[in-house]
Amino acid sequence: MSSNINGFWTATLGVVAVAGLSAQAPAPAQPAAQERPTFTVQIDLVTNDVVVRDEKGNFVSDLNKDEFEIYEDGVLQDITSMTVVTGGRVFNKLAAPPPPPPEGIILPTKRVVNDISGRIFVFFVDDLHLQFGNTPRIRELFQKFSKDLVHDGDMFGIVSSGPSSLSIDMTYDKTRLDEAIKKITGDELKPNEIINGAPGAQGPTEVRYRAHVAFSTIDQLLRNLESVHNRRKALIYVSDGYDFNPYQAARLGLMDPNSPFTQNEMARTMNQDANGNASAQDTASVNPANNPAASQLAQGEEFADADLARELGDITRAANRANTTIYTLDPRGLIGMSDIGDNVDPRQWDDFVRKSQDSLRVLAEETGGLAVVNQNDFSKAIKRIDAETSDYYVLGYYSKNPDPFKRRRQVEVKVARAGKYDVSARKEYVLKPPPAPVSSSKK
Repeated sequence: MSSNINGFWTATLGVVAVAGLSAQAPAPAQPAAQERPTFTVQIDLVTNDVVVRDEKGNFVSDLNKDEFEIYEDGVLQDITSMTVVTGGRVFNKLAAPPPPPPEGIILPTKRVVNDISGRIFVFFVDDLHLQFGNTPRIRELFQKFSKDLVHDGDMFGIVSSGPSSLSIDMTYDKTRLDEAIKKITGDELKPNEIINGAPGAQGPTEVRYRAHVAFSTIDQLLRNLESVHNRRKALIYVSDGYDFNPYQAARLGLMDPNSPFTQNEMARTMNQDANGNASAQDTASVNPANNPAASQLAQGEEFADADLARELGDITRAANRANTTIYTLDPRGLIGMSDIGDNVDPRQWDDFVRKSQDSLRVLAEETGGLAVVNQNDFSKAIKRIDAETSDYYVLGYYSKNPDPFKRRRQVEVKVARAGKYDVSARKEYVLKPPPAPVSSSKK
């Protein structure tokens, strides 16, 4: 540390001497001040997709930079970049003018070539959470994507979480998407596989593992999208959704042992007397306190729903940092009863469906997207996604608040033109966590 301080003072005195600001001898050295931590702050460009519609619901495409106001935590920001996309065509309204031609030479007007996609789609096939029986339906859904959503000039990539083994880098070649569709295969756990699977301290081990594989894949995708600016970025998330605590009563033996839906061996042996008959208690509502093993497992799963909400929150914050909108689609469509062969209690099935659909709603709603769940009209939903990603502005600014401890930033976008307009934009974003301190041995 002392060598750094001496170097700092030497450089400072040299600057003063050259500038001729002082000819006096340097003052006696003062006692070294108490060391203070130094924080390095990196200010990145903050971008926000903005959709402005008039009273009739039509997209307003002729706004200028001065007609937008962006407030971060109530402070007006300076817009440094602005792109408008209408019908998939990109116009950079803050691009620098071309240089003047040499004097005396008349050159033809140079055509501006736009070789950058106006829209970027990333398709995530969560085949670890897609039913095998729905494979034809899923492939049909992706054929609709290829026909009605991905247009010429759009850039796209596709990644899967499981055995479909899809990993196509960003490309304009739609034949790559058509080739990938043939490989999509669902590999979701069946209800009886979950009910009879190995229990863990926090719930079914395989269920958590598969969810973490999907979430880690999404996290990496969003990190890569952070480096892309001034483009509409949409993550098309195809999955059946998540539930960290599925079929708990059936798994932990909290059902009536005589119920026709009891299929777990644990459930058949719990709450029985020495002769193997059901206990005299109300078997329709078995009390886990009468069985220490079930009670302990139930306590371990007490915060399963909270754990899922936390992990979904991590994904939505990463998506907002990358200015990426998530559109979730549940290919199960309008869901009714479970398959007869699954032998699942209807109430537990309904609870599983509700939680899995809610997880998809959270991912979409917290990033300004759309959750296509519990419906069969995928064509209508795809047309809406196409419209929302075809007409928009991308506004960029450098935050005036460099405080690294202010991680969550509230954002508000306004239109300063006379009239009534509906403005749709991201409402907040969260900074990345500060990097871990570097030890002195690595300096």
